[in-house]
Amino acid sequence: MPHSNIDPRTRRSAKRLRRELTKAESAMWTMLRDFRQFGARFRRETPIGPYIADFAWLSARIVIEVDGDSHETDHGRAHDVRRDAFMKGQGFTVMRFDNHQVIDGPDYVFTTIEALIAPFLERPPT
Repeated sequence: MPHSNIDPRTRRSAKRLRRELTKAESAMWTMLRDFRQFGARFRRETPIGPYIADFAWLSARIVIEVDGDSHETDHGRAHDVRRDAFMKGQGFTVMRFDNHQVIDGPDYVFTTIEALIAPFLERPPT
């Protein structure tokens, strides 16, 4: 019997996505790893139901998405609305950043994330 209700195809897709991080996703991963010493346990490309979250801290119920050009289409926006509604229905808080925000404004992104996750950290970053 499987140990999870995640579809095997979703798991395979998540594994592939972990190997193929974009430049912005790689920068975000580096940023999120800075919070690890304070107890944050983000995971990359994590299946949540039928969807794959770019970054998720499961115990804190936080999802962080890094959006590229595909999210700027009508289809991409509609997909994001359905996906965010599903994740919020599962108790997750979802934050979204565009690729250019992560690459060109990392200080803003870092402080925005820090403000959201501060109540979950073991001790505040200095």
